[in-house]
Amino acid sequence: MSSPKSSLRPEILNPLFVKTTALKGIGPRLGKLVEKLVGEKIVDLLWHLPSGLIDRRFSPKVGDAPPNDVVTLTVEVLAHSPPPPGNRRVPYRVTCGDDTGRIVLVFFHAKGDYLEDALPIGERRVISGKVELFDGRRQMTHPDHIVELKDIASVQRVEPVYPLTAGLSGKVLDRAVKAALERAPKLPDWLDPAFKKQRQWPDWHEALTTAHNPTSEAELSPLTLSRSRLAYDEMLSNQLALSLVRLKARKRRGRELKGDGKLRAKVIAGLPYKLTGAQSRTLAEIEADMSSENRMLRLLQGDVGSGKTLVALMSMLIAVEAGAQAAMMAPTELLAHQHFENLKPLAALAGVRLEILTGRVKGAVRTEIMEGLANGSIHMVVGTHALVQKDVEFADLAFAVIDEQHRFGVAQRLELAEKGRGTDMLVMTATPIPRTLALTAYGDMDVSKLDEKPPGRKPVDTRTISLERLDETIAGIGRAIQKGAKVYWVCPLIEESEVTDLAAAEDRYATLKARLGNTVGLIHGRMKPNERDVVMEAFASKDGPGKDSSGPKILVATTVIEVGVDVPDATIMVIEHAERFGLSQLHQLRGRVGRGGKEGTCLLLFAPPLGETAKARLNILRQTEDGFLIAEEDLRLRGSGEMLGTRQSGMPEFRMADLSVHGELVAIARDDAQLIISRDAELKTPRGEALRTMLYLFEQDEAIKTLRSG
Repeated sequence: MSSPKSSLRPEILNPLFVKTTALKGIGPRLGKLVEKLVGEKIVDLLWHLPSGLIDRRFSPKVGDAPPNDVVTLTVEVLAHSPPPPGNRRVPYRVTCGDDTGRIVLVFFHAKGDYLEDALPIGERRVISGKVELFDGRRQMTHPDHIVELKDIASVQRVEPVYPLTAGLSGKVLDRAVKAALERAPKLPDWLDPAFKKQRQWPDWHEALTTAHNPTSEAELSPLTLSRSRLAYDEMLSNQLALSLVRLKARKRRGRELKGDGKLRAKVIAGLPYKLTGAQSRTLAEIEADMSSENRMLRLLQGDVGSGKTLVALMSMLIAVEAGAQAAMMAPTELLAHQHFENLKPLAALAGVRLEILTGRVKGAVRTEIMEGLANGSIHMVVGTHALVQKDVEFADLAFAVIDEQHRFGVAQRLELAEKGRGTDMLVMTATPIPRTLALTAYGDMDVSKLDEKPPGRKPVDTRTISLERLDETIAGIGRAIQKGAKVYWVCPLIEESEVTDLAAAEDRYATLKARLGNTVGLIHGRMKPNERDVVMEAFASKDGPGKDSSGPKILVATTVIEVGVDVPDATIMVIEHAERFGLSQLHQLRGRVGRGGKEGTCLLLFAPPLGETAKARLNILRQTEDGFLIAEEDLRLRGSGEMLGTRQSGMPEFRMADLSVHGELVAIARDDAQLIISRDAELKTPRGEALRTMLYLFEQDEAIKTLRSG
């Protein structure tokens, strides 16, 4: 997202929106490291809170300094002992002392002239670091601080400890954050005064200063008044931004789409089962949205196998009944083909024309589909982002479905809507999202949940097995495939790296192939999408009567198979190093088996010994198949950032708020944002002006654009 133009940003914030290299001591080299750690602007340093502290207030005499403690000593420099020339392995030593004893400062690979300058003989200096005993004598290796007596206050304090990155020292970062804090202005308060008073929260500036200067371990807790206030500010900016964007989307005229129900009735009559209560309820919500003049923007959350595709089809048919067209966009060729295959017989029941458009569709076929979309003879289309290419035109696109939204950017979602007029939009995800996360990521949408499994779905038998029993497990899998089973074997990494001892997919593939022969296939994220599709299609191909399909019976894979892939014959899922996966991810993978009316088994292989949290997490999977419950537990046990791998999931990244701790504040921030908008949507009141400043401070650019464009 581009940054809003500085001329429109309140001037009071400008000092925070320059590069960190403007700070003293941060040159181009350090600037790159700071940028990698926190971001390139000074404001980014403010959001980087301490994770620990070092108390340097203890200042005994040298003779009383206890070993293994951090102390701050005032000493006289007595003698320098540089290493012999050419011998770099001997350290440079500097002897210091006071009237109670002596201490030797030890420096490896030190520059002599620097030390002579920092520690001149005969002068007094303040040093701080950990005391060690070596041959009965006190020493300090590489003191953390060496300053003149006049600067003792800068050292003799509780020093915050920040998360670091390789090459960046704590001392440099601490100085940079201090300098950033000095630039932080006092701002008019954007919080509701009564709410702020009830919570006993400090002003923003005071909260920031306190959070960066903890004086005890207790003050590092995310639940302190200062940190809670900062977390709330961050969430309020997120919720207010979403509410403003949503308000603008709602103001854009939609169109009233009302169907006569005839096409839907044909599909329902031809189904071998009845809709679940959750499907009927969701369809009623969608139908109400479509028949109103506002544009629909609805998120459909449904666990694996809860019947989302059918809901999407019935919704698309409402648009067709109303004389318009509908489109469904999936993130991969494979998923698009799968949706197409699943929808084709249902579209045939309704007597409507359904086609597929992906990057692979070329030549005369593509031309024919393009013409059909443009003249309206194709009622529904399934595709990949090939659907949003410039030359694709619709006669009248009124309804768009986006599958697995987190794999697309918001821009791509909007591009499809722009192909029509007042297009209603349904966004689907098979990843159950805890309520707090749904509020922060999809707060601009209404939410429907499919929380029932279709009748006849058998639970997957889930077991945990130690990796020490790997040989037994492989033998058991060998017996299962001889009886016609198909098996997924999921590994967490692609190839051995020095950093990790995880069984890599390529390694496991080689082991299984050696034991079980050519029944094993391999698929991973570094393969080209079309290579992956070929392997996947071979694995999915059905065994014909009296003959074996030539495809693999065991598919060794990384998590690329997680979303959407449907192989009805696959009944066993083996997940290696299950303790390294997120719960929601394990639940997603488990949902890939037992889909064809056959019973499924999921084997969670773990490396012993398991810690308490890992044990608790794997047990939850054995106890329940409720994806929403599992997602809430995952959030509680792992925290929000790690749970989602936020960077790739389209979720907002919070710097100070942790949804597993501050979850209750999200709902409060949402209510607050809605109240603000109902009273002052243009943010023109004094509090509105302060809130506008807050949006700039937290770089909520989309919302700012919305405000500017009215």
